Amino acid sequence: MSTRATVLYDTPGPKGRRLNLILSVVSIVIIVALLALVLTKLGANGHLAADMWTPFLESTTWTTYLLPGLFGTISAAVVSILLALVLGTVLGLGRLSEVTWVRWICGIIVEFFRAVPVLLLMLFAYALFGLYNLVPASMLSFTAVVFGLTLYNGSVIAEILRSGILSLPKGQTEAAKALGLSRSQMMVKVLLPQAVAAMLPALIAQMVIALKDSALGYIIGYVEFVRSGIQVASFYRNYLPALFVVAVIMILINYLLSRAATRIEQQLRAGRHRKNIVANVPHQPDQGLLTKDQENVDKLDPNYHQIKNPGQ
Repeated sequence: MSTRATVLYDTPGPKGRRLNLILSVVSIVIIVALLALVLTKLGANGHLAADMWTPFLESTTWTTYLLPGLFGTISAAVVSILLALVLGTVLGLGRLSEVTWVRWICGIIVEFFRAVPVLLLMLFAYALFGLYNLVPASMLSFTAVVFGLTLYNGSVIAEILRSGILSLPKGQTEAAKALGLSRSQMMVKVLLPQAVAAMLPALIAQMVIALKDSALGYIIGYVEFVRSGIQVASFYRNYLPALFVVAVIMILINYLLSRAATRIEQQLRAGRHRKNIVANVPHQPDQGLLTKDQENVDKLDPNYHQIKNPGQ
């Protein structure tokens, strides 16, 4: 006897499926027509000409412009996100501290830097570090970009960390206290490991934001990927192809980050002591429960069995 579950919503019937098919076909036709119109206009204006795209087949375009800019973007994002993780952890745990003045100070810092625009932080750091010669001139723009990204993303990560820990069941805290663990032991051994899996999607999203916000360093002369793409476009006068290439590479990097986040999350949920993120993730066997979005439920089917209790 087959097992079926009636949950969520009903799948569409014959008329509904026919309507969905018609709407899908119409939508595809409209999208294809718009795409053809755009390509026609671009071709008429010469943007699709071969000489607009051939510069990207030359190694000098990449070694002179794009690769140094890509390195600048990735290096600023990686350094800032590592520092932001440290800063966010300190501020997030500080906001959960039992000491009142520590909570207040960390709360003020977090709320302040979450409210200040990233570009303003970069401009402030650039002026401050340059005025007092706090860093070498060659590192001034890089330091200012990292400073702004670190403070902003660190304050956001602090809130992500705090909300992730507070979202855990209170029984976890009570069980840790019952075992005689100190507050630091409870945080490190009980709460933080469980909160990491819940926080991971938001943390990866923040990494993507840091990667994109590094383009704001263009204002203070930092050599990053978008700036390099604009320089290529200015030199070869192919603005649309240059920006298209930059967009594709940025989308690819963000996609790889998202895939890595999904993989790490699966590993964390499969077993927190697993250290090999390349190994296959074990999955639970099929329980035989089919939702209505997976299979039509026909109550007149002699094999139909309504489940009122998942334990049946």
